[in-house]
Amino acid sequence: MMDIHEILKLLPHRYPFLMVDRVLAYEKGKSIRALKNVTINEPFFTGHFPHRPVMPGVLMLEAMAQAAALLSFATQGVTPDDKTVYYFAGIDGARFKRPVEPGDQLVMDVELVRHKAGIYKFKGITRVGDEVACEAELMCTMRTVA
Repeated sequence: MMDIHEILKLLPHRYPFLMVDRVLAYEKGKSIRALKNVTINEPFFTGHFPHRPVMPGVLMLEAMAQAAALLSFATQGVTPDDKTVYYFAGIDGARFKRPVEPGDQLVMDVELVRHKAGIYKFKGITRVGDEVACEAELMCTMRTVA
């Protein structure tokens, strides 16, 4: 389990782009379960859409990627520094099954499929309650920047 204070030490993201509020469970080298509370105060809701607020699908993917980054750091036993950046390398098979609205709680289950030559491949499923909201395969990589 990781609370918001531990998450802030590992991820460089900050409001309004931090998409993980808590890590519920993780197993190094295997999987992570993380939580995002979705509130009406999210800045994207003012434009997406004013008459029917819906969380953009790309932000659900971002939430899964942030959970995946936390799993990667825990697996490697590292705390990234200001010169370490975690990037998307690819997204495959993204499917959006249910709209996510204010008041929903996103639970992201991300499984490490493979780690080879600095590229991590994950399978992620995001749920609201028992319903799948989003699923995708994510590829990410860590890079050191100058």
